[in-house]
Amino acid sequence: MRMARTGTRGRRRTKAVLLGVVGLLVIGGLGAALSGDEDATATPPVAAAGAGAAAAGSEAEQEAAEEAAEKASAEREAAEQEAAEKEAAEKEAAEREAAEKAAEERAAEQAAAEEQAAAEEAASMTTSQSNAVRSAQDYLRFTAFSRSGLIGQLEFEGYSTEDATFAVDSLDIDYREQAVKAAGNYLDFSAFSRSGLIGQLEFEGYATDDATAAVDSLDVDYADQAARSAQNYLDFSAFSRAGLIDQLVFEGYTQEQAAFGVDHVGL
Repeated sequence: MRMARTGTRGRRRTKAVLLGVVGLLVIGGLGAALSGDEDATATPPVAAAGAGAAAAGSEAEQEAAEEAAEKASAEREAAEQEAAEKEAAEKEAAEREAAEKAAEERAAEQAAAEEQAAAEEAASMTTSQSNAVRSAQDYLRFTAFSRSGLIGQLEFEGYSTEDATFAVDSLDIDYREQAVKAAGNYLDFSAFSRSGLIGQLEFEGYATDDATAAVDSLDVDYADQAARSAQNYLDFSAFSRAGLIDQLVFEGYTQEQAAFGVDHVGL
């Protein structure tokens, strides 16, 4: 009876051991299977690196394409701007040339009209009037005249007031320019203060505006003019310092200019 029990227990233990081994094998197989699945789903390291390089290359190509597009756009804009500027410059030059041509044509037409008018006027002149015109032109070639001064000169030459006036008014004379020339002539031969020179031109028949503009257009050192005037006075008369200063102030020099002039001559 004991032998039988021992055999039964031995068989039971053997079964249990076999079942344990089988269980371990099953568990190991499941583990291997699960591990194989994870390995199958995982991205191989080499493949992942290749995909990253491809993405980086695509981004670089896109950036290069964008830079090329921007450069092409900038070059196109620069070319368009240059073309627009060139077109504008050509247009401006053409307009300027057209304006100059039109001005030349107007000047030519005006000159022709004036020449024709002069010819018609000359044809209608009397001999005395024609001679008066020629005399007036001769005077203007050598010196400056105001309108009234030139008429008076022609009258002095024996022309009637009517012929002298006709001759002077038939000429195109810039009396402000004549005033500038006259002022320069006066300063070549004598010394003047500003107001004294304006007064002299007015005495010659120039309008106050023309006389003032003419004098102010000249570069005159009135302190030096005062010194010349002071010397001229001393050449013909005796003066005290105060008396000579007063005389120069009376002539239109400022107190400072008169004092400088007197100092210059040693008083």
